[in-house]
Amino acid sequence: MTKTRILIVDDETNNQRILSYTLNKGGYETIVVGNGDAALHYLSEESPDLAILDVAMPGMDGITLLHHIRAIQRYRALPVIILTGSGDDAERIRAEEAGIQGFLTKPASSKTILDTVTQLLDSNAKD
Repeated sequence: MTKTRILIVDDETNNQRILSYTLNKGGYETIVVGNGDAALHYLSEESPDLAILDVAMPGMDGITLLHHIRAIQRYRALPVIILTGSGDDAERIRAEEAGIQGFLTKPASSKTILDTVTQLLDSNAKD
Protein backbone atom coordinates (compact mmCIF):
# COMPACT_ATOMS: atom_id res chain seq x y z
CA MET A 1 0.00 0.00 0.00
CA THR A 2 1.33 3.43 -0.88
CA LYS A 3 1.77 6.03 1.80
CA THR A 4 -0.37 9.14 1.85
CA ARG A 5 1.61 11.97 0.23
CA ILE A 6 1.61 15.44 1.72
CA LEU A 7 2.98 18.45 -0.12
CA ILE A 8 4.64 20.98 2.19
CA VAL A 9 5.16 24.46 0.75
CA ASP A 10 7.23 26.67 3.06
CA ASP A 11 10.23 28.92 2.45
CA GLU A 12 11.70 28.44 5.94
CA THR A 13 14.03 25.44 6.23
CA ASN A 14 13.33 24.96 9.93
CA ASN A 15 9.55 24.79 9.33
CA GLN A 16 10.13 22.36 6.45
CA ARG A 17 12.17 20.07 8.71
CA ILE A 18 9.70 20.17 11.62
CA LEU A 19 6.67 19.49 9.42
CA SER A 20 8.40 16.78 7.41
CA TYR A 21 9.75 15.04 10.53
CA THR A 22 6.36 15.18 12.29
CA LEU A 23 4.44 13.88 9.29
CA ASN A 24 7.00 11.17 8.47
CA LYS A 25 6.80 9.95 12.10
CA GLY A 26 3.01 9.90 11.64
CA GLY A 27 3.40 7.52 8.69
CA TYR A 28 3.04 10.01 5.85
CA GLU A 29 5.31 10.60 2.87
CA THR A 30 6.27 14.25 2.48
CA ILE A 31 7.33 16.31 -0.50
CA VAL A 32 8.87 19.65 0.45
CA VAL A 33 9.18 22.68 -1.82
CA GLY A 34 10.22 26.21 -0.92
CA ASN A 35 7.86 28.40 -2.94
CA GLY A 36 4.65 28.63 -4.92
CA ASP A 37 6.25 28.20 -8.34
CA ALA A 38 7.95 24.98 -7.24
CA ALA A 39 4.64 23.77 -5.81
CA LEU A 40 2.79 24.40 -9.08
CA HIS A 41 5.55 22.61 -10.99
CA TYR A 42 5.27 19.61 -8.66
CA LEU A 43 1.47 19.62 -8.99
CA SER A 44 1.76 19.56 -12.79
CA GLU A 45 3.51 16.19 -12.52
CA GLU A 46 2.35 14.56 -9.28
CA SER A 47 -0.80 14.37 -7.17
CA PRO A 48 -0.46 14.68 -3.40
CA ASP A 49 -3.27 13.65 -1.06
CA LEU A 50 -3.06 16.87 0.97
CA ALA A 51 -1.12 20.16 0.90
CA ILE A 52 0.16 22.38 3.69
CA LEU A 53 0.86 25.94 2.52
CA ASP A 54 2.70 28.62 4.45
CA VAL A 55 0.99 32.00 4.08
CA ALA A 56 4.03 34.30 4.23
CA MET A 57 6.41 33.40 1.44
CA PRO A 58 8.38 35.67 -0.89
CA GLY A 59 6.94 35.96 -4.36
CA MET A 60 3.66 34.07 -4.29
CA ASP A 61 2.04 33.85 -0.85
CA GLY A 62 0.15 30.76 0.28
CA ILE A 63 -3.31 32.17 -0.34
CA THR A 64 -2.40 33.24 -3.89
CA LEU A 65 -0.95 29.76 -4.42
CA LEU A 66 -4.20 28.25 -3.18
CA HIS A 67 -6.15 30.26 -5.79
CA HIS A 68 -3.85 28.81 -8.48
CA ILE A 69 -4.31 25.28 -7.10
CA ARG A 70 -8.10 25.61 -7.01
CA ALA A 71 -8.06 26.78 -10.65
CA ILE A 72 -6.75 23.32 -11.63
CA GLN A 73 -9.73 21.00 -12.10
CA ARG A 74 -8.19 17.91 -10.48
CA TYR A 75 -7.23 19.89 -7.35
CA ARG A 76 -10.56 21.57 -6.64
CA ALA A 77 -11.18 19.10 -3.78
CA LEU A 78 -7.56 18.70 -2.60
CA PRO A 79 -7.50 19.10 1.21
CA VAL A 80 -5.39 22.17 2.01
CA ILE A 81 -4.10 23.41 5.35
CA ILE A 82 -2.84 26.98 5.66
CA LEU A 83 0.05 27.51 8.05
CA THR A 84 0.64 30.97 9.46
CA GLY A 85 2.76 32.69 12.03
CA SER A 86 0.00 35.22 12.55
CA GLY A 87 -3.24 34.71 14.43
CA ASP A 88 -4.82 37.41 12.27
CA ASP A 89 -8.55 36.83 11.78
CA ALA A 90 -8.55 38.70 8.46
CA GLU A 91 -5.89 36.32 7.15
CA ARG A 92 -7.93 33.33 8.31
CA ILE A 93 -11.05 34.69 6.59
CA ARG A 94 -9.10 35.25 3.33
CA ALA A 95 -7.83 31.68 3.54
CA GLU A 96 -11.30 30.25 4.19
CA GLU A 97 -12.75 32.24 1.30
CA ALA A 98 -10.01 30.81 -0.92
CA GLY A 99 -11.08 27.28 -0.01
CA ILE A 100 -8.89 25.92 2.77
CA GLN A 101 -10.08 23.10 5.01
CA GLY A 102 -7.56 23.52 7.83
CA PHE A 103 -5.73 26.34 9.55
CA LEU A 104 -2.64 25.99 11.74
CA THR A 105 -0.88 28.76 13.63
CA LYS A 106 2.89 28.45 14.15
CA PRO A 107 4.27 27.05 16.25
CA ALA A 108 1.84 24.13 16.12
CA SER A 109 2.47 21.06 18.25
CA SER A 110 3.16 17.72 16.58
CA LYS A 111 -0.13 16.43 17.97
CA THR A 112 -2.08 19.39 16.54
CA ILE A 113 -0.44 18.96 13.13
CA LEU A 114 -1.12 15.22 13.00
CA ASP A 115 -4.67 15.58 14.36
CA THR A 116 -5.50 18.23 11.74
CA VAL A 117 -4.02 16.19 8.88
CA THR A 118 -5.73 12.97 10.01
CA GLN A 119 -9.09 14.67 10.46
CA LEU A 120 -8.93 16.26 7.00
CA LEU A 121 -7.86 13.06 5.26
CA ASP A 122 -10.56 11.07 7.06
CA SER A 123 -13.32 13.54 6.20
CA ASN A 124 -12.08 13.77 2.60
CA ALA A 125 -12.15 9.96 2.27
CA LYS A 126 -15.82 9.94 3.35
CA ASP A 127 -16.87 12.55 0.76
